[in-house]
Formats: sequence, C-alpha cells, structure tokens
Amino acid sequence: MNISRDDIRNVAIIAHVDHGKTTLVDELLKQSGTFRKNQEVVERVMDSNDIERERGITILSKNTAVTYNGVKINIVDTPGHADFGGEVERVLKMVDGVILVVDAFEGPMPQTKFVTRKALELNLPFIVCINKIDRPEARPDEVMEEVLELFLELEADDDQLDSPFVYASAKAGISMLELTEEGTDMTPLFETIIDYIPAPTGDPEADTQVLISTIDYNEYVGRIGVGKVDNGSIRVNQEVLMVNHHNPELQKKVKISKLYEFSGLNRVEVEEATIGSIVAISGISDISIGDTLCSPDNPQPIPFQKISEPTIAMQFLVNDSPLAGQEGKYVTSRHLRDRLFRELNTDVSLRVEEMESTDSFKVSGRGELHLSVLIENMRREGYEFAVSKAEVLYRTDENGKRTEPMEIAVIDVPEEFAGTVIDKLGQRKGELQNMTMSGTGSTRLEFSIPSRGLIGYRGEFMTDTKGTGIINTLFDGYGPYKGDIQYRKQGSLIAFESGEAITYGLFNAQDRGVLFIGPGERVYAGMIIGQNAKTDDIDVNVCKTKKLTNTRASGSDEALKLSPPRILSLEQALEFIDTDELLEITPKNIRIRKKILDHTARYRAKRNEQSQS
Repeated sequence: MNISRDDIRNVAIIAHVDHGKTTLVDELLKQSGTFRKNQEVVERVMDSNDIERERGITILSKNTAVTYNGVKINIVDTPGHADFGGEVERVLKMVDGVILVVDAFEGPMPQTKFVTRKALELNLPFIVCINKIDRPEARPDEVMEEVLELFLELEADDDQLDSPFVYASAKAGISMLELTEEGTDMTPLFETIIDYIPAPTGDPEADTQVLISTIDYNEYVGRIGVGKVDNGSIRVNQEVLMVNHHNPELQKKVKISKLYEFSGLNRVEVEEATIGSIVAISGISDISIGDTLCSPDNPQPIPFQKISEPTIAMQFLVNDSPLAGQEGKYVTSRHLRDRLFRELNTDVSLRVEEMESTDSFKVSGRGELHLSVLIENMRREGYEFAVSKAEVLYRTDENGKRTEPMEIAVIDVPEEFAGTVIDKLGQRKGELQNMTMSGTGSTRLEFSIPSRGLIGYRGEFMTDTKGTGIINTLFDGYGPYKGDIQYRKQGSLIAFESGEAITYGLFNAQDRGVLFIGPGERVYAGMIIGQNAKTDDIDVNVCKTKKLTNTRASGSDEALKLSPPRILSLEQALEFIDTDELLEITPKNIRIRKKILDHTARYRAKRNEQSQS
C-alpha cells in the first residue's frame, strides 16, 4: 500500500554555472535556522572543494537538508556543467521535483537546457526561481518568457508549463511571487516548495529497496553510498542483497553497519530510515552507483540510467624530465596508479586503463574540463606527473564507418567578432546551424562541431573576442568522421641546452615569437620555452651568455629590454600542446616539453615519420 510522507520533500536544484544556485542554498540554510545566529558561515558552503570555490562551479552533487515548519526539505545540488552530466542523471532519480534557478539577466543557458531536458523526461514538477533580480541590468519578465520558450522547445507537458515562478535575490536573502511585492525573506520560496513539490511515496510495509545514486569516499570509512529509500525501511545491522539493473549477475549479501541522514550540512547517524528518506550507508566496500539494496526474500533491482560514456582521453605518465622528483611529494608510478584508481571511487564518468608500460595510464573522461579538474586536484595534493594532449575517442558504426563525438557549441559574442568566430570554427569543421541577433548588439551562434574541433580553441576564442565572448558546449552523440583538422598554426621555441635562462639568451630568442619564461628560470634541453611566430619548431639557446671583451663590460646586459613572458594557465597549456609534446605537472610548475628531449633523436624520429607517410 503506497502512502506519502508529508514530513519530507526531496528536491534537486539545477542551474547554469554562476547563476547563484549555491548562494541560494546558503540562504535557505541560514533562514531555516540550520545555523546558529552567531555561527561563522563560509560563503557558498556547498562548494567544498577549492577548485569549485575558485572557478565558482559545482562538480560533485552534494546533499543538504533544511527543516521548515516541521517539514524536512532534502536539497540535492547538481553540477551545472555538461562534462559532469553523469552526475546529473543519477541525482534526479532521488528527488520528486526540481528548482530551476535562472539568472534574471542572462536567462536560460545551454547547460541549463541539458539538465532541464533530463528532468522533463522524468516528468518531475518544476519551480522556476528567477534569481539576481536586483542586478542593475536584470530583465525578469523577458527571462520568464525565455524559460517558457525553453519548456516548449523541450516538449514540456501542460502541468510543467504551468510551473510556479518565484523571483529572488539570494544575495539579499529575499524571494517573492510577484515582482510588484516587497520581498522580506525566503518564506515564499519555502512555501512554494512545500505546496508544489509532491511528498515522496512508497510502501513502508514492502520489502526494502534503496537505489544508490551517488558515491562519496572517506579515508576512514571507505566508500559511502547515498540513495533514497524507495520502499520499505532500512536499519542498522540489517542483512540486504546488493543487485544491479544493468548487471544481473551481481547478487551479494551485505550488512548495513552504519546509516546516516542529512541535517544541514552534516550527516547524522540514525538507527532506521523509511520511505522517502535520503540516506548515506557506510561499511559496504564495493558499493557502486546504480546498485539497489533490497530484501534477500524479494530482490528487485530498480531500473537506472546508464552512465554517459567518456569522449576524450589523455595519457598520464610518470614524470621523467631532467627536473623530475624535485618538487612533488608523490612521484612514482605506484603513487600515480593508486591516486587515479581512488578517483574512480567517486567519479563514475571516468575510466582508467593500465598501459603496456607500467609508467603510463590512459585516462578517459567527458571533456577537457573534466580531466583538467582532476589534474589540478592532483597537482595541489602534491603529485608530480606528465600528461599528453587530449585526444577524442573514435568509434566504428555498424557499417564499419568511423564515427566521432560531436558537440553543440552555443556562442554569445558582440557583433563585430561574429565573423572571426564563424571563420575559425569553420576551419575546425564546425557547421553554423543558427544565428540570432539581440537588440543589445550581441550575436548568438549555434554550431555543430566535432569534439576535437574544440580542443585548444577556448584560449584562442578569448583572444579573438577580447575576453567578451561566452562559449558553452553540449555533447551531442556520435556522428560521421568529419575529416582532418589542422590545429596549431605556430611552432614551438625549444630550449637547446639545460641550465638557467639568462636575459641575453632570452633577448635574442624573443624576436622569434612569444616567450613563456623569464630570466632565472631553470630549463632543460627539449623544454618548450615559447611559441614561434612561424609554423615550424626552432631550437634556441636561452642559457647563452654574452662573450666579454676588453671593451665591453658585463653590466651593459642590464640595458636589454625583455617583453613580459606569457604565463600559461593549466587549461591554456593543455590547449597549447601538440601531439609530440607533453605537459609536465608539478605542485609548483607547469612546463611544456617535447616527448623526445634529445634534439638529434627528435629530428630523426620526425624524418622517419615523414618518410613513412
């Protein structure tokens, strides 16, 4: 007999990067009395990871819970970036409704579209929260129309088109149902959640069924499965059977050793949980996403969305440069292997394969951002390693034809840069599908483009649009191979010998192109110290000092003027490297180098390659 639990609401919060979702959750926590009046609260409490805070993006879904008028509202945060789409699909399985947060100026963005489509397909009810209405250039009425247009485009049903709208300024801590009202607090949003999001239903007397939707990992207790109790109840010390919809072979008896529910940002130990509760379970070492925990008498796995496949891969290698092992804490292949396999505990869209050489691993993910976040995390943890250029994963269709991952790229640029962008993406096999002008002098371009056409493009895009353009991409399945693309037009400036870069050597090299290093930096033969203005690679000696004669003093060096070097960020460096180059990653430095460091061996390898082709 199905009943509904009126004291619980389970809701997911979805939004584009930077539309104020995490700030909104902060306010709901504060106003529901989750924090004491005098408690210090970190801004954006839900972005627990340094990178999430710096880039203002949410990568992993997180759970929190607030209590309003005796009703517990479980809020699940979802990633807004399509590279983390694997996270989104799973999270929506745990909830009965969705709060869609949209910026009152920017309106619905492509990434929002991705998550919104997933939620509409699952027939989840929506509350639309138009946030940042206090922005000077806010246009809430137009944005409301745009959201309704998006729902129509995604074939929402009548109920979904009748979704309630709430207007808010998360920063000011206010919400209202009509723009004419004076908002004082978040009560209108709380009330709308209680009234409009259905209470979870299930049969408390039935056999246990808990679908694991997210995995957390903790050094002390290992893997922690998070999921919703769909039917029956679950309690500590209960024996359950672990089964999986996509893996009929899996039938494993396990015991529930610890059970937690969420309160505010904390996990609270409980003895028992019943239908509708979102719980965390520890003590099952090999629990995975998509597993169902159920009664041994009646094992019924809950159907589950398959996790999106990776589209892009990189080699992670042990660092073997002349400066290896001097800056990192973890440098061996065992360190690298353990760390990469540990990442698999929480990131289901990632794949790690061991290669023939024990010093290298093939790591596949959903996109450049997905892999660069992993690289940056490892670097901060003290790891030292090297990575190769990202390459897309091709497939073969049923006719034996080669197919490749395709993306939809939605680009907003001021009108004067539209021509340059169309030209550049055309060279990268992008096809312009749509072009719309807005009254404010900005142009929106929609392209269908191979994923590899976007590798290394973002940096160039920022330069071409003088930092004013916005690019958003969305995976769009596999399509026929589009032909060869020429990536980098310019070659590299390569250090000819090892030592310390000297002003005189750098001054002579800077005529050839743009330098990436300044005087006093350590270099080694085969390290890339700049970008050549022409297409070929050039070896330069930046450690060369001036020969002194009787009439020339060493002091006259100081008159040489060097242009400031172009310091590359991790993303820019990943975009810059070519297929015969590696990126050396240490906690203190990012260096670009040739795979073959020795000049003669490199020249010989290139000649062999040309003669074979």
